[in-house]
Parts: sequence; structure tokens; C-alpha cells
Amino acid sequence: MSTISKIISAELDGIDGKRIEVETDINVGLHSFTIVGLADKALSESKERVNSALKNTGVKPPTKENRRIVVNLAPADIKKTGSQYDLAIALGYLLASGQIKQFNTRDKLFLGELALDGALRPITGALSIAHLARELGITTIFLPVQNAPEAAIIENITVIPVENLRSLIEHLEGRIEIKAQEKVKAFGKNGTSYTDIVEIKGQGIAKRALMVAAAGGHNLLMVGPPGTGKTMLAESLVSLLPEPTLDESIEITKIWSAAGMLGFKSLITHRPFRAPHQTASSAAIMGGGQNPHPGEISLAHRGVLFLDELPEFRRDILESLRQPLENGRATISRIKGSLHLPARFMLVAAMNPCPCGYYGDREKNCTCAAYEILRYQKKVSGPLLDRMDIQITVPRLAISELEEKSLGEDGVGEKFRENITRARTMQSMRLKEIPGKLTNAEMNSKECDLVIRITKSGREFLKTAASKSLLSARGYYRTLKVAQTIADLEEAREVSEKHLAESFSYRLREV
Repeated sequence: MSTISKIISAELDGIDGKRIEVETDINVGLHSFTIVGLADKALSESKERVNSALKNTGVKPPTKENRRIVVNLAPADIKKTGSQYDLAIALGYLLASGQIKQFNTRDKLFLGELALDGALRPITGALSIAHLARELGITTIFLPVQNAPEAAIIENITVIPVENLRSLIEHLEGRIEIKAQEKVKAFGKNGTSYTDIVEIKGQGIAKRALMVAAAGGHNLLMVGPPGTGKTMLAESLVSLLPEPTLDESIEITKIWSAAGMLGFKSLITHRPFRAPHQTASSAAIMGGGQNPHPGEISLAHRGVLFLDELPEFRRDILESLRQPLENGRATISRIKGSLHLPARFMLVAAMNPCPCGYYGDREKNCTCAAYEILRYQKKVSGPLLDRMDIQITVPRLAISELEEKSLGEDGVGEKFRENITRARTMQSMRLKEIPGKLTNAEMNSKECDLVIRITKSGREFLKTAASKSLLSARGYYRTLKVAQTIADLEEAREVSEKHLAESFSYRLREV
């Protein structure tokens, strides 16, 4: 006589969850334990973990059954990866073999890797799978204790934190009750600290550029000799950005959870700052791998991606950034289809003007030949430079500037943040009719023509300046978006000539 059970579990596809049914069939015959349904190596080894966990929990394991056991992971055309199916497979076997009381499996989802003693180990992507459960109408999700706070972020779903298989069996049979995980109540700063802009001495032009970039979400390129503070300026940008909204925090957390980098945090409430090394691979930057995972550009979603020594990165990696900078997502193509990951980040890059770093410096002579300077600068292509909204030179600091007092002493730093928050509020109000757009930098050309209002004198200036600067169409609209951000910082209703003049000053320069 054949007995079949069905347990609901889930697979992580990028940062999204997919429903997977774990079907267990026990039939007469010589002992065998088979897992089918396009399972990878880690999953095919699940039967050994499940067998030991069941034995050490005190129930009859599959190896003691002289019967044929088949576990099917449906749908069979989706590749199953990881070890999160252990718990569902163990429960499916217990139900099919009659060693546990029958319970309603339609409104429950089970996830977790089993240790050999029956304890549950944490998984990745719990937040994404909890979000899937709510969409499917599943009311309760069972998963390891470490993942419970993360999954509890999702509303209208009960999260049961499970320590081990024995306690779960007793809970399902009604002998004990495992208390549901409390919902995340606090929402605010989580103590993460970055360099504050008030700590940086001098560099007034660079600070102004950072302020504009933070207010509109614009990409920024800094060029200057070594030791001028480019890295510190980039790190301070995060201190200027407003705190993410709850929806943005959930987006960020889903990505970090899928990448297995969430740790014991339940919700990321700060904007990420990612600074990959020049030796990083394409898969590390863009995302991918045999089982595709988010890359650095996705981990920087709604935050900052900082590329120091920009020309030292591989040319193919730099060119692959062009599409995400335009549409805000990373596309990972495979034979069976494409995976799209969110990647709406601010690109901040720093570079020296030449190999030795002192081309154009007023105090130290450059030792590079002309062809070396040209070859070095050509490592960064024109199309990528065209996508850098703001391009500034960061000069060497004078000793007198290093001795000046900190901005924080007179509250200027806090005023910076207040102005930026106010400017972003104006943008969100202006763009509320355009789904998914939060800042000026995210607008396309059609949306720029629709929402940006320019004074009559401003239009004349724009026409003259654009014709003389030989801007591309992309460069034209990016200049226009920066001008709108400058106007927002001044709470101006229209973009005027002075706003456009400052915006052009951030583009008309040699790299």
C-alpha cells in the first residue's frame, strides 16, 4: 500500500522565492531512499542528514524501513539548490510513515537545514520566502530560530522559530506550544557608523558636489592626486543620505539575506556602502555564479557603490556597469532564462589624473610621458564617463586648510542633511505619479521633459551652453537633472540660469 504526503517549502531564485512542493511516497519493496526533481549535490545529500536527525530525535528513520521511499520536489523543471529542504523532507517522511499525527499542510511552509542531532541551522533568503508565503496565502512559516526575526518583518504572517526537530514534532502534535516570533517593532538607526562629512577639512567644492549628489542620487567622479581625501569624501556621502524608508529597508534586507550576508540583523536600516577591490571578478561585481547570487551592485542597492582607482578595474567590468546605471537592475543571463536583480545605486568613483598621480598638480611635477597619461585616462571609456552626472577635481590641500575648525562645531553638517532631506521630499512629491522613481537621477528623458520647469533665461543659457559643450543627448539630460537637484536644494520652483551654470561646471572638464 502506497502512502503519499505533501509539504510546502520554497526555493530562492535570485532574491525572490518560488513555491516548491515536497511530495513523499512510501511503497513496498527493497529499501531505497531517492530524491528526484532536479536536485543539486547539497540536496541529494539531504537523505543522510534527515536519516541521522530522525534517528537522534527518537523516531524510526528511513534506514530502518524495508520500503521504497521516493521524495519528489515539484515542479520538477526548476533546479533545487541548498539544504533548506531538510525539514520539509523529514516531516514528509514522518507523515507518510504515520509516525506523526496528520495536520493541515496547506497553510504552512517549512524551511531549515537539519544537523545530525536534529537541531536546525539557519538558511539564506528567509525574508524573501516569508514574502512569498504571504503572497500565496500561507498563514504560518516554520524556520530556524536565527532566521525568525528576519522573516517576522513581513506583516500578516505567523513565524514559528524552531530550535530542533523534536520540539517541532511536539508542537505539531499539540503537546507543547512554540511561541510565535514577535514582530519587528523598532525602526531607526542601527548603530552603523561612517565617516561624517563634518570631519573633513577643506575641499569646499567637493563637499558641495557631494551635497548635490546626495540630494538627487547622482553618480559622482572625483579626480585628483593621491592623498587629497577622495576616499574619505566618498565614505562621508553615506552620512549625508537620508535614512531609507521601511519599503527601501525591506528591499535592501531581501538582497543581503539572499546573499547570505544578513548575519543576525532582522532589518537593515542604513544605506549600504560597498567598496569592492580592483581585483574583484565580474560575477562578484555584477552577480552570478553557478547558483546566481547578488553581486556588489545589488548589495549597494539604494546606497553607494564606491570604485577607488577606477582605471585599475577590468575594462569589461566597467563597461558592464553601463546598463545597470541606466535601468537600475542587474541582468544575469543563463541558458534557461534571465535573472533580474535590483541595482539602483549611486556610483561614486575616484581616480588619479595619470599613473604617477600628479598631472596638473601645482606643487609636484608629473613624471609621466604624454602617451602614458592618455593611455591611462582612456582606460575609462567615454560612454561610462557620460553616465557620471558630476565630475570634479579634488586638489591638494594647503596646510592652512587642514588647521581650520570642523564644520560640526557650528552645525553646518546638520544643515547639510536637513537641506538634502527637504530636497528629496520635493522630488518624491514631484515624481509621485511615476511608479518606482524617487530621485531626480532616476528620471528618463521623457520624464525630464514632463516635470522639469525652466525659466525663459535658463532655456536660452541651456541652448547656448549645450551647443558649445558638444554634449551627447544623455549628457544633456543628466546635466538638466543635476540642475533640477540644485534648484531643489534652494527650494526653487523653476530651474534658472544659475542652477544650470553650476550643473555645467560639474561636467565641462578634462579627465
